[in-house]
Amino acid sequence: MEMRDEPDPSAVAGQSLVKIEAAGICGSDMHAYHGHDERRVPPMILGHELAGTVIDGELTGTRVAINPMLTCKRCRECLQGNPNRCQQRDLVGLGRAGGYADMIAIETENLFPLNDSLSATHASLMEPTAVSLHAVVMAEKTLTRPISESRALIIGGGAIGLLAALVLKQKGVRELLVAETNSARRTTLNDLACGTIYDPLGSNIPDNDYFDLVVDAVGSGATRAHASEKVRAGGVISHIGLQDNKPGLDTRKLTLQEISFIGHYTYTPTDLKAALNMIGSGALGSLDWVESRPLAEGAEAFNAIHTGAAASPKIVLHPEL
Repeated sequence: MEMRDEPDPSAVAGQSLVKIEAAGICGSDMHAYHGHDERRVPPMILGHELAGTVIDGELTGTRVAINPMLTCKRCRECLQGNPNRCQQRDLVGLGRAGGYADMIAIETENLFPLNDSLSATHASLMEPTAVSLHAVVMAEKTLTRPISESRALIIGGGAIGLLAALVLKQKGVRELLVAETNSARRTTLNDLACGTIYDPLGSNIPDNDYFDLVVDAVGSGATRAHASEKVRAGGVISHIGLQDNKPGLDTRKLTLQEISFIGHYTYTPTDLKAALNMIGSGALGSLDWVESRPLAEGAEAFNAIHTGAAASPKIVLHPEL
């Protein structure tokens, strides 16, 4: 990774130019950093968890959070309100330049105006919060009993896992555990009191066949195996992570015990709006676990996540720091 000068983007018809004030580092950005995402081809400006101020366009002067997803708006899924399933979908920082930059050109309809009281740092959490919220909402539709009567396990204490835990806590989940291998993150999660935290590679492991809902926020063969062990008969595995496609899911158990396995990809515009409302209302807490760093130190931030040195589940980069 390197910091360099690029030509300023320019907005075309239907777009706005946004001065970026906050850009979060996502797990999918880490996949690109590791060379494991064939969709993100270097040289590429990454970054899709974004907030800033419109400097050119019909919303000039408005502070906004950005929906980074671009869809065809014509296919059956788009017309049915599920643009996240559009087969022609794209994402800034994926197929076109993202937001680890001073400015970005983005479709005006993808902008969500912000309240003055909401910081750009917290507003940039709209996108990952919507990912977690979408997964929980979809799982709720499949669970046989309400969330308030359910035991839930989150696998992975990164931002998506933590945000899923905070959403479940806000919904009044009966019992909540979070599995996280990174000791520094376990300390952070314990401080947030969002559930019982444990090391899935350690000795204090919860019983098998115990949880009504398991949210796999990692998406590896190992975590799918863990989810398969811990979910109870008739339960739900909510699969958000995309780390790898290795074996691990116990399809025989899923069949014999009528366990639902649901894959979730991103969000709908309704999820984004609801996520922004949750953040702005304080429903997810103070969010002071987010770490801010200058964009110029972005390469060091990526390395800190890579080596496990970053204790915070979310690092947000700021061009002006």
